[in-house]
Amino acid sequence: MNIEKQRVCIYPKDIQRITGKSYRQSTRLMKKVKNDLKKLENEFLTIDEFCLYAGIKYEQVAHLIFG
Repeated sequence: MNIEKQRVCIYPKDIQRITGKSYRQSTRLMKKVKNDLKKLENEFLTIDEFCLYAGIKYEQVAHLIFG
């Protein structure tokens, strides 16, 4: 049985691929999103939360994240 592994969390490198911004700017954007969503520093940001915040559909970014 083959189970396709897909992660739930988003990382700055993924945000970089989605937005075309630099890694540093993507890190800042990720921190801003987490701050606006009132997440703690040690909590992960999910792909769905980022998409909802940015106004982007999950289907539009899935191929950029998972290849």
